[in-house]
Order: sequence, then C-alpha cells, then structure tokens
Amino acid sequence: MKKLLFLSIALLSLASCSSDDDTPVEVPTVGETLKETVGGPNQPNQVYLDLSAAESKSVNRAAWDFGFSSGSEFRVILNGSLKMAAKQLATSDITLPQVVDAKVLAIGGENLSSNGYVDNPTGVLVGAGAGIGTAIAEISATDADNKVYLVNLGLAVSTTKPAVGSVSVDGEARGWKKVRILRSGNGYKIQYADLASATFTEKTISKEAAFNFSFFSLTSGNTVLVEPEKTKWDLNFTTFTNYTQGEKGEVTYGYSDFITSNVKGGTQVYQVLVAAGGSYADFTKAKVDEASFAVSAKDQRVIGSSWRNGGGPTSLPSIRTDRFYVVKDVAGNYYKVKFLAMTNDAGERGNIALEYAILK
Repeated sequence: MKKLLFLSIALLSLASCSSDDDTPVEVPTVGETLKETVGGPNQPNQVYLDLSAAESKSVNRAAWDFGFSSGSEFRVILNGSLKMAAKQLATSDITLPQVVDAKVLAIGGENLSSNGYVDNPTGVLVGAGAGIGTAIAEISATDADNKVYLVNLGLAVSTTKPAVGSVSVDGEARGWKKVRILRSGNGYKIQYADLASATFTEKTISKEAAFNFSFFSLTSGNTVLVEPEKTKWDLNFTTFTNYTQGEKGEVTYGYSDFITSNVKGGTQVYQVLVAAGGSYADFTKAKVDEASFAVSAKDQRVIGSSWRNGGGPTSLPSIRTDRFYVVKDVAGNYYKVKFLAMTNDAGERGNIALEYAILK
C-alpha cells in the first residue's frame, strides 16, 4: 500500500499538473524519507517513489522471480535484485532432467557480461537475448523455438546483522529451476520444474497495459503486484545486478543502495554537478538542459550508485554533496532531487533520505 512519509527538513512547495487541468495543485511537503521502507542494512525491500504524488510503495524484493513485459514484444526479465541468472539450453523439452551449471552465476569476476546470463542493466529489453536486451530471448510465436532455461534463483535476502555502516544483502542460495516460456494469445505461459523432475507446473500470465510488467513468483505460483502503474512511479531504490570492469573484461557485479529510473514509463533524469551547474537552492526550470536527458531514455542507471561514495577499508560510505539530479516525469513535470542521508542516527545503512522540489 502506498503511503506518504514526511521528513522535517525544510518546507518545500511541490506542484503537480493533472492531465485534466493545467492549474498547478500545491502539495506541501518537507522532503521524503525512505528509511522505514528500504528496511535497513539487509535492504530487503524495493521502493518505488512517485514524485508528483509524493508517495512511495515498498515491496519485498524476494516477492517475485520473473517480470513479463506488457509491451508489444514478448520479453521476460529476471529478478536482478536477488542476483538471478539464466542460461538457454539446447532443448525445448522441459521434461528432460538437467544438472546444475556452476558457471551460471549472476555476479563475480569470472562471470563476464558477454556470457549473457543476466539482463542488460540498462533496462532496454530489445535484443537477441543472452544478455543483449534480456537473458531470456524474446518469446517466439512458434512454440518449438522456445528453449528451456537453466535458472539460478540467486540469493535470498540476508538476515545477518552487519557491522555499523556496512550491508548484508545476500542470504542463502535459493536453488535452481528449469523454466520454459511460451506465448498464450497476447500473454504468456510459463512452465517450470525442479531440475530432475519429468513433470512440470504450467501457469498463464496476462499482459497488463497499465503496468510495465506482470510479475510472477515461483514460490507462490501466482502473479504478484510489484511495481505501481507505469505512470505512477519515477525512481526505484533497490539492490541491483550491474556491469563493471574486471581484470578479464566487463563482468557482472552486485550493488547495494542503487537507484533506477522508470525508463519504460518515460521518466527522464540527469545529474548536475554543483561545480558546473550551480547550487541546488538556486537551480530553476530555466536552467534545465533538455539535451542532458537523452542518456536516460536508454539507460535506467543515470542515478545508479553515483549519489553516494562507496567507502573503503578505512572509510564508510557517504552521501555525495557535490551533485544533485533533475527528473522529468511522464506528465512533463520537472524536479530537482538531492540526497540527504543513507544511514540513520545509529549509522545503519539502508535508511535513505532525499529532498526534492518541483521546478517552476
């Protein structure tokens, strides 16, 4: 359930424009705190923030496994917040036994991004599969072309309490499944089973036009509500499977405190360095650079982890105060956003606070 959370910092005037009425509606707010919904240093939740409504929605990140695109293409994503991974097999027969492949990991210095076991972290779904767009190839209208996938279900949400200032996001391994996905009319059909099983479970999943994805849980065997409607959120706070440069090339890597933008819904964002763009307090709509939004049209990671310092052997992570962000929502409203905290008063991570204001 969505709820409005207040943070006593500085009174801001927030206005949003209704699609039926161009008169701004003044909504008083004092910023937005997500400390109760991110869930602390285990970061168990994904939080979706709607700037125009000043509302957030929190969902446990282990609540889903696959997201089925509601777009014109038939695309399926993995739950990267749990470090899931998938490898296409040569067969389309899900009744055949399969075995664990230890190389099918979402993260690690040995797992090159070119292996294609995870979805491309830009969030762009178009591509041939095997990591070009999504790890799972676009679902074909010809059933025989839809292969079985060996799926590493990743890692459960940790319950271990880490040292102050650190995180513990990765729990026990969640195991493996074999999965095959077909079309069912204008929707999908998922087949899944344990690796040695000769039988499988089959469920149908509909496209939901108001949402970016329909989400499915293998644990419950049902669709689950995760994201808000695609026009009703802008930023997502989550753990995240990303790419980074390793010794052997570009590899997959797990991030905490990561922030993505709603690229599929149409949210756009860019970063402003104070040294180049002036202070947050003095930034107005007249200073918005439309061209700077271009990158975010094809990459959900513009904010990513850039809002905080990662820390090191002798230092704890901290907020970067030399930058802020400009966000343009689906309705065409512009906001400036800055981050205020990533810990609570006790120094515990996963307690994020941010401040934002509409630009006029």
